[in-house]
Amino acid sequence: MATMGGSPMGGDGQPQMSPQEQQQIRMIQSAMESCPVKVGMAGVAGLAMGAAFGLFMSSFEFSGPSMDPKLLEQSTKVQMKAVLKDMKNRSVSMGKNFAVVGAIYSGSECCIESYRAKNDLVNSVAAGCFTGGVLAARAGPQAALLGCGGFAAFSAAIDFYLRGS
Repeated sequence: MATMGGSPMGGDGQPQMSPQEQQQIRMIQSAMESCPVKVGMAGVAGLAMGAAFGLFMSSFEFSGPSMDPKLLEQSTKVQMKAVLKDMKNRSVSMGKNFAVVGAIYSGSECCIESYRAKNDLVNSVAAGCFTGGVLAARAGPQAALLGCGGFAAFSAAIDFYLRGS
């Protein structure tokens, strides 16, 4: 059986793949499952989400009684420059922070999953604990312990919800 283009079809109506195409798909799948690729993807996604969140949050900065009175006396052009500059700075800052959190969490979870050879809730909790501890380590051991517990609990809640367990 052939389609209009003349390519052979499999029994399920899908085009059959050549061994080369199958090899390429296996290579892509193994690359997507590698820890460095997961870390990179999490970092990029964190950067994008953090930038969007920073942009959103900075929009509230200039809309209340806490606004700088000196800025109100300036021309609209100067005000817009100040607002846009702050929005950019906040977006970049939040983007970097989210990228770091995403990369640390994703990398630690991938390493734990590779070591344990299991994909379960324990990996998420351990990765959350590691991430929280690392991020809070500069503030001392008590902060690292609280960061570990907080991130572990959040990771467990999210993973529990997403797995539907």
